[in-house]
Amino acid sequence: MAALYLFPTLLGDTGPNDVLPAANTTVLATIRHFIVEEVRTARRFIRKCLPQANIDEMTFFVLNQHTRPEEVASFLTPLQEGLPMGLLSEAGCPAIADPGADVVALAQQLNLKVVPLVGPSSILLALMASGFNGQSFAFNGYLPVQLPDKQKILKKWEHRIYNEHQSQLFIETPYRNNKTLADLLALCPAEMKLCIAADITTPTEFIRTLTIRNWKNQLPDLTKRPTLFILYK
Repeated sequence: MAALYLFPTLLGDTGPNDVLPAANTTVLATIRHFIVEEVRTARRFIRKCLPQANIDEMTFFVLNQHTRPEEVASFLTPLQEGLPMGLLSEAGCPAIADPGADVVALAQQLNLKVVPLVGPSSILLALMASGFNGQSFAFNGYLPVQLPDKQKILKKWEHRIYNEHQSQLFIETPYRNNKTLADLLALCPAEMKLCIAADITTPTEFIRTLTIRNWKNQLPDLTKRPTLFILYK
């Protein structure tokens, strides 16, 4: 069927069969045109799912921060001609904290069929395991780097946590994880709770919820580990 299929990808060094439905691979085998953030990562993912696939016969359109807006419309030409297409994220679900949202928006504007497929989302998996409010929550992307900006946004989230009962989720560039954790412990109230979810779905997965006070006595090393942080009361 001619549609833009949104393929969740692996969150780490995990076998496709461990986290992805077999139906995804069946659909993947029918597609020759892909919109991706990075060609090498996409080729590696497809090879894991379809070891016998001839990847050299596939076409990849690169959609990242360097892609010009006027280029994006041309990426959907195969779909407009009746061919199925796939959208791949670097990790996890496409179009969630991901530039793929732009091409999905365009497909919707053009009245083209969009089909989201089942797969791992670090945001939802971390929230599920946190013990926090899963009915009202916000994913905030990246925490600001500069300390004054960081203090300001944490105060804003603190208000939402205690007055709106809303869980606050965010990510960090992996090499800054430990610094960010140290800042959280210094800036957040001692009784506020923090869930740290690292390496989700991989053999080294670590997910734990403690108060800020209790985290100070048992800091994990998050160096270069994909991590999602959640704050709540």
